[in-house]
Amino acid sequence: MAKSSTLRSFKHRNFRILYPANALSNIGTWAQRVAQDWLVLELTNNDATSLGLVTAIQFLPSMLLSTYGGLLADRFSKRKLLLLTNFGAGLASLGLGLLVVTGSVALWHVYALALLLGIFSAVDSPIRISFTSELVGKDDLANAVSLNSANFNMGRLIGPALSGYLIYAFGTGPSFILNTATYVTMVVTLLVIREQDLHITTKPKRDSKLSEAFKYVRSRRDLVLVMTVVFFTTTFGLNFQIFIALMSTKEFGLGPSEFGTLGTILAVGSLSGALVAARLEKHRTIRNILRGAILFGVLVAASAYLPNVYIYAAMLPLLGATVLLTLISANTYVQSNTDSALRGRVMGIYLMIFMGGTPLGSPLVGLLASWLGIRATILICGIIVVVAALIIRQLYIKFRAAEK
Repeated sequence: MAKSSTLRSFKHRNFRILYPANALSNIGTWAQRVAQDWLVLELTNNDATSLGLVTAIQFLPSMLLSTYGGLLADRFSKRKLLLLTNFGAGLASLGLGLLVVTGSVALWHVYALALLLGIFSAVDSPIRISFTSELVGKDDLANAVSLNSANFNMGRLIGPALSGYLIYAFGTGPSFILNTATYVTMVVTLLVIREQDLHITTKPKRDSKLSEAFKYVRSRRDLVLVMTVVFFTTTFGLNFQIFIALMSTKEFGLGPSEFGTLGTILAVGSLSGALVAARLEKHRTIRNILRGAILFGVLVAASAYLPNVYIYAAMLPLLGATVLLTLISANTYVQSNTDSALRGRVMGIYLMIFMGGTPLGSPLVGLLASWLGIRATILICGIIVVVAALIIRQLYIKFRAAEK
């Protein structure tokens, strides 16, 4: 009996056994993110600029190294590369956890280990994303992307709340140790992946070049439009770590457990959006990606001046669902419409744009929040997303008319 359309990727053994390991890893990742943010606020007396800086440091490697991660994905075995990146990231997480638990941590330690973790994550991301097609094949790729997004947001649902309670009871250290344990689980699972079951349509080429991918993307107007709207959406709109942290502490006077709970509430919407996206594969068009970006920008702007934490919390699931539907559609569109021999490198470029804007956006958001307040900053970010998406939409309409 055939599996339902929403869960059909689970018919593939490798995807089926890797999925729960990814779930644990995502929980650990989100637990660490919350703990890291809270640790910075503790060490700096709630300084917004420092919080923006550590976020920028962690995501700076994505701007510099994602394309090289994609190049490695097209040159070597993706499974073996993922073993290396997960092992390295686990060591970085363990180092920070031990420093916190032993009472030896200083702010520069957080910066240094955030950078190291960011390096491994930057290389890992395009490899992991392009590995999805090898796990399930092209026919089930769109479905697997949605399920992986649901998995990621299930981690966002559980991780922040778990971390919030761990911080409340034991401090920030255990969240980093927990994340280390999830990396160990990932390494063990990758070791039992059956290579003969992988859907490898193009063998890795040791002479692959980055320039081929950049040339390919430049020749594809549709990919350029999608990547541009993703840049503005993620750089200015997808700053929930900073938005929620500062709204929690400065506007609503909340503690760590409530801060973690707000992250979980956001993830409820994100998870819902990912599950809906698993059934809306035919609607992943450029037009709908642009509509989603416009709506998301409007919602971000609207969230800026909500009067109390209860209304703010009620808005978070809507924000999460909207942005996830938009970004899943963009991710799937790029993967599904890219030549398999170039997919790793093209996804490296995509991730450079997706996450590479964070080192630019996060310090700017932190500075604006220090100068203007967090509410005015959120409003400005929402307006930027809306204006950018509207301009790109007009360009898309113009290009479509010219093609006819």
